[in-house]
Amino acid sequence: MLFLGTNDKDTNKPVFTQDEAMEKARDILIRRFGGYTIQEAHGGWIDNGKVFQEYTLIIYLSDTTPELVHDAAAEMVETFHQSSVLIHANETTTEFYTP
Repeated sequence: MLFLGTNDKDTNKPVFTQDEAMEKARDILIRRFGGYTIQEAHGGWIDNGKVFQEYTLIIYLSDTTPELVHDAAAEMVETFHQSSVLIHANETTTEFYTP
């Protein structure tokens, strides 16, 4: 699971509109993984007494490798002008069940 913020790392202002951010993330994910699930979220924090809000994309991936995830995260960091992308990794088993 990846948590991709969409505020500029230097200005804390949105890099893209929400629709543009979603489209750019989809383009990266479909090209690199062939599939994805994205959930929209809104986060906030206080920095030096100022409150910031951020549109965040939560990206679910399966059947991939840490190296492929890191490569995609590096592209997202550049595209979205981020300091980092939060990666939450767990060992899972994926099954497309058809009775």
